[in-house]
Amino acid sequence: MPMTDASAKHSRRPNILLAIADDQAWPHAGAYGCRFVKTPVFDRVAREGVLFNNAFCPAPQCSPSRASLLTGRNIWQNEEAGVHCGLFPTKFPIYTDLLRDAGYHVGYTCKGWGPGDWAASGRDRNPAGDEYNKLKSNPPTSGILPNDYAGNFELFLADRAEGQPFCFWYGCKEPHRPYEKGSALRLGSKLADASVPAFLPDCDEIRSDLLDYAFEIGWYDHHLGLMLARLEEIGELDNTFVVVTSDNGMPFPRAKANLYEHGCHVPMAIRWDGHVPGGRVLDDFVSFIDLCPTFLDVAGIETPPEIIGRSIIDVLSSDKAGLVDPARSFVVTGRERHARARRDNMCYPCRCLRTGDYLYVRNFKPDRWPAGDPDEFRDIDGSPSKRYILDNRGDEQVRPYFDLACGKRPAEELYDLSKDPDCTKNVAGDPACADAKAKLWARLKKLLRDQNDPRVLGYGDIFDSYPYTVALSRDGGAALGGCPEGGEYHPLFQQRAREALEKLKQSKS
Repeated sequence: MPMTDASAKHSRRPNILLAIADDQAWPHAGAYGCRFVKTPVFDRVAREGVLFNNAFCPAPQCSPSRASLLTGRNIWQNEEAGVHCGLFPTKFPIYTDLLRDAGYHVGYTCKGWGPGDWAASGRDRNPAGDEYNKLKSNPPTSGILPNDYAGNFELFLADRAEGQPFCFWYGCKEPHRPYEKGSALRLGSKLADASVPAFLPDCDEIRSDLLDYAFEIGWYDHHLGLMLARLEEIGELDNTFVVVTSDNGMPFPRAKANLYEHGCHVPMAIRWDGHVPGGRVLDDFVSFIDLCPTFLDVAGIETPPEIIGRSIIDVLSSDKAGLVDPARSFVVTGRERHARARRDNMCYPCRCLRTGDYLYVRNFKPDRWPAGDPDEFRDIDGSPSKRYILDNRGDEQVRPYFDLACGKRPAEELYDLSKDPDCTKNVAGDPACADAKAKLWARLKKLLRDQNDPRVLGYGDIFDSYPYTVALSRDGGAALGGCPEGGEYHPLFQQRAREALEKLKQSKS
């Protein structure tokens, strides 16, 4: 394959280390000014490299977001991989396979692509690479997974051939729930330390839950530090392209599984000594779909035409701060199915256009409950915060937070981020915002049509038909009724989608 400009500037092919937390929202790192989360290693990467103010995952949930990172395509372009706990079609090229074909040693620890069924998709390994999960640790709380992340990284390094470049996916489980309730207080944190976003009630129960979340972010950061120290020890750190981020936002009501700021806006810092001028803070909008072609660019591999993301090497190699590329002034995100949370396993489909000023959301099925049917609102991860809001919804002080997290939403939402960074005041109905709202929807609709999104082309039922590969008994979804067994397509929605697609084809002929 031909060498790219990025790879031609160094004699040895660079290594790639992707560190991806599970459920860490954008503000929660020291480099962003957050004080109740301790992230000295992330802060170091940001200081020695670049810190992104506007990095976004394509979906506010694990497997669709991770699939987009691997394919460089948005979730509505990834078919079964665009829903949570789905399949991963083999027809889409992924950067890990391309790197392996080019001679890279490729592996991961803990959580690669998932949850989902990659074997049923016809793959012989997790899309993230070869698995390294042999070594176990003795973590300080019962909520932390006993995976020796750094130790398994050592095993991965030991398996590579002499001089072979590597690509490693550090898929930390933390800060995914469950947490050991009260563990952060037990280990010395103070309730006063927590910073409570505007969409959550400010009370001791929520503050303690936030501190437990923060402690697990610190564990993720700690093992990243061990990995960087090992690379320094063997003389490989400066030849390693390091990306530190998270797959989606925090696992709290109205955050994860939602297209608001705390659902899709993620932390990101990148370091590559000698190639990425350090000490800069960038305002360019970057999506996970841009990481796939960036990794290929770094490795000197030509990007296949199926990948729609754009390499950010030009932004990284610049010596400028702020907005380097004026074309990177927005990002699009979306979601379909999250948990098995609605009768017939239906999705809650929505798309978002995020600019520097506004966050615009289009809800395609506003008749559905956004957090799942009201039996348990299963699209919100179980937690003390969720329990507090549900149990106290009758309290007039708590009810507004319940409505924000669980109430039905209109077809259009618009948030003025300069006044409402936590996205709690929908101004879509404000006449003063009518022009901005119309322009944002027109722009978003064109982008989605250009990318052949079934939701705007009229056959969006295809997403509701896709299999949910986790067994019914695992998540309680059987109580909802009407759901096919795990791994089966829903025949009703599949037929509806086929009929709509046929009408679309006829209208174009």
